[in-house]
Formats: sequence, structure tokens, C-alpha cells
Amino acid sequence: MNKALAHFKTITRHRHMVIKHCWYAGIFLQGLRHDLSKYTPSEFIPGVKYYQGTRSPNEGEREDYGYSKAWMHHKGRNRHHFEYWTDYDINTKLLTPVKMPIKYVKEMFCDRVAASKIYQGENYSDAHPLEYFLRAKGKRLIHRETSDFLEKLLTMLKYEGEKKTFAYLRHIGKY
Repeated sequence: MNKALAHFKTITRHRHMVIKHCWYAGIFLQGLRHDLSKYTPSEFIPGVKYYQGTRSPNEGEREDYGYSKAWMHHKGRNRHHFEYWTDYDINTKLLTPVKMPIKYVKEMFCDRVAASKIYQGENYSDAHPLEYFLRAKGKRLIHRETSDFLEKLLTMLKYEGEKKTFAYLRHIGKY
């Protein structure tokens, strides 16, 4: 299979899985808009060039250039990424993480679970999304409350499963 078709199938399978998860989390309409920017030339073309099927193509682009132009495009247009939620603090004049609205944290959770399922395939377990999150804990620029809440959700997934975690997500309005 050529890389363009393989990449298209991977991002589409991922997107459809996120939509299903967003349905379970009570944010279905938001899920329908998930990752549409991945189909734009700015993201799709590098996605094809660096497609491997086992990890994000952005990693390959970073290895070549030291950064991923496709990722910078993506994170600037998709509010379910914590990297979108940074701004300059008027007091410190430093880039500072901003607490994410709950609806985007819910989508971020759905996205992370779906990505783990797609990239892990048959080896997926409900522990994978938490393990991936913990590998970079303390190294990312994310608001503390957002990070703590996402970790709580991923821990709930690991120990209590999808059904209970999605039911919890459907019924919470704040964190």
C-alpha cells in the first residue's frame, strides 16, 4: 500500500475512534470536528512523507529538522492539545500554561486513548495512555490543574476501565 493511502487510513481510523469516544464522553458534536486540519496540505503532505504507521509522522519530521512544522500547524488549530493553551503572563513576561476548559480536556482524553489504540494495535491495554503520559510528566508546559485532571482520568481508565471513565466524563462539568 502506498504511504499516502496508508496515512489517510491511519488518520481516518484515529479520527473515527475519537468521534466514538467523544460520543461516550458526551461531546459528540465536538468530536465531529476533531483533527480536520490533518487533511490540509500543511499537515497531510508531511504526514505522508514521514508516515511509519507505528508512531506520529511528526516525530520523523522533528528528527530531520529539529521541529515539526506540521505539528506547529496542528497544535495552533486544535484546542484539545494542551500546547494550544499557552500565553504570555503580563507579570512575568514568560510563556505560561493556561487552564484548559473541561470540554477540551475531555476531547484530549479521547484523543490520547484513541492514539494509543491505533499505535499499539493488538498490544493496547488501558494502562498504555497513562504510561505514555507519565513518561513526560514534569517536562511539558501544561497547567498543573489540567495535568492533574488528565492524569486522574488516565488513572481511572487504567484501574476502572473505559465504561466507568466515559460515564464519569459524561456527567462532570468542571474539574
